Amino acid sequence: MLSFTCETDDDIAGIHEVLTAAFGRTSEATLVEAIRNSPNFIPELSIIAVEDGTVLGHILLSPIVIKTSQQLIPALALAPLAVIPTRQREGIGNQLVQMGLSKCRELGHCLVVVLGHPPYYQRFGFQAASQFGIQAPFPVPDEAFMVLELKPGALIDVSGIVLYPDYFNEV
Repeated sequence: MLSFTCETDDDIAGIHEVLTAAFGRTSEATLVEAIRNSPNFIPELSIIAVEDGTVLGHILLSPIVIKTSQQLIPALALAPLAVIPTRQREGIGNQLVQMGLSKCRELGHCLVVVLGHPPYYQRFGFQAASQFGIQAPFPVPDEAFMVLELKPGALIDVSGIVLYPDYFNEV
């Protein structure tokens, strides 16, 4: 039976395995470890999909900011999202995203930023960040850098550049 829960210390090795298998490299697993060991880590926003004691998928949302001309606006980065290759296309990733966004709303967060596959993330309401005057701090395809308002109106008068913590530079 598939279940979804926040990560515990017992899940760390399984999360590492999922990330490495899904991406075919260790960069994303290293990123998750760096976030987990930073003051930015929000344990409730590190969610796993588990079946028979095995971690099948993982999503992590962590704090970032959008730097406007006058202030820093808090937001969350959705990165990474992974499902083990043998269980992809079964809806596990969709459920992880829905659970993650629901938990973000529950905790009072207003904005989520993602760099990802547009058709996939658009189904959750993500839109090109450029439509709101929000830019990535690095070159990316415009349509792949997206933002989602968790609270209606959260993007009113918000335009600027997204600033990621330094550990994102390693990916």
